[in-house]
Amino acid sequence: MKYCSECAAAVTLTIPAGDNRPRFVCTNCGTIHYQNPKMVLGSMPVWERDGELKVLLCKRAIEPRHGYWTLPAGFMENGETTAQAAIRETEEEAGANIELGKLFSMLNVVRVQQVHMFYLATLLDLDFAPGIESLDVQLFSEAEIPWDDLAFPTIRATLELFFAERARMREAGSRDDYGFHEHDIHRAMRSDDAT
Repeated sequence: MKYCSECAAAVTLTIPAGDNRPRFVCTNCGTIHYQNPKMVLGSMPVWERDGELKVLLCKRAIEPRHGYWTLPAGFMENGETTAQAAIRETEEEAGANIELGKLFSMLNVVRVQQVHMFYLATLLDLDFAPGIESLDVQLFSEAEIPWDDLAFPTIRATLELFFAERARMREAGSRDDYGFHEHDIHRAMRSDDAT
C-alpha cells in the first residue's frame, strides 16, 4: 500500500501506539489501514442415488490454477453471510441448485492470509453447467476424483476429510453424522504450479 484511501497522502509501515504489529498508517490524517485475512466460502455438493455418492467439482477457467479441479468456492462479499456466499459461489461456478447443510471444514491458510470454509450441500437436481469461471463441471465418485489435478491443498484436505468421515459412518452404521473439521494448511501448491 502506498497511499491513504481517506486523503490520498503517502502511508508508512509502522507499529501504531497501542498495537503490536506493523500497519500502514497515513502520514497526513493518521488513518490506520488494517489488512485482515480474506474469507473463501464454498460448498461440497453431493448427489447420492442407489448407494452411490458423487461430489460436484469445477474445472477452473481462471488463474490461479487454471485447468485444475476445485469445489465451487470464492471470496465472500460484504453484506452476505457465510452461507449466502457458499450458495452464491456454487450457483456462479457450477450453475447448481443446492440445499446447504452444516459447515464441514474451516482451513486456515496463513501463508496467503486466507480462511477457507466449506459447507456440506445436497444437489437438488442434475441441472448444472459451468459458469464463467469454470471450464467444466462434473460429478465424481471417490475413486474418480482427479486427485493429482486438484487446484488447492484446501480442496484435497476437505475431500479427504469428507471421504474419511463417510468410511467411519459406514463402519459405525450411522448416516449424516458429519463432524466439523478445523485445520491449518502449511503446504504450498506444487512449486511448478505456484503463481
